[in-house]
Parts: sequence; structure tokens; C-alpha cells
Amino acid sequence: MQRSLEQRMATKFCVKLEKSAAETIPILKKVFGVDCLSDRQIFRWHKAFAEGREDVNDENRAERPSTSSSDDNVKRVRDLLNTDRRLSVRLFSETLDITKTIVDEIVTESLGMRKGY
Repeated sequence: MQRSLEQRMATKFCVKLEKSAAETIPILKKVFGVDCLSDRQIFRWHKAFAEGREDVNDENRAERPSTSSSDDNVKRVRDLLNTDRRLSVRLFSETLDITKTIVDEIVTESLGMRKGY
């Protein structure tokens, strides 16, 4: 992370010196070697700085995407599991309209069951 931040600062410096992106790439590769950003990332940051961007930090992103393993879905899976333990994960998924991976995650992690539930 620190290395990419340094490279963004160097890219911003090159933009202020009116170097093109094509001129910036060999400079960064010489300084940072194998730890250098990809050409595509250098072009992206060069363009952003050339268009007036001042901040070298990444944009804020949402933390972790929410999953369907909410308390409501855990309860629905538990209730269906209690009615018929012979159903497969695929049938659970189709019945409850939840993806198979989420159903499997709920059964194994939230409900603490192993295969053969």
C-alpha cells in the first residue's frame, strides 16, 4: 500500500512537470522496479492527475459486500431444515430463493452442522 501511494505521488509529480504518461512509465519502472504499478494503473492515475485530481489516496469504497446470510435467512433455513432434513442444498436454495453457497454457509457456519445434515 505504501509503495503504491509513493508511486501515485511520483506520478502526480511527473504530471506537474508536464511529462506524458508514456514518459512517466519508464521513470517509475526504473525507480520502483518489480514493485511498480502496472502500465494501466499508471495511465489511469496520470489521467486523473492531469484532469485536476489532487488527492493521491484511493476513493472510499464500501467495506465488505453484504451477504444473504441475515438473521431472517438463518431462521428460514433452520425452519426448513427442521421440517425435512433430507432436502439437498440445491432444494433449499430453490425453495428459499437464496444462492447455494449462502445456504451452505448458513448451514455449516451459522447453524454449526456438517455434511449429512
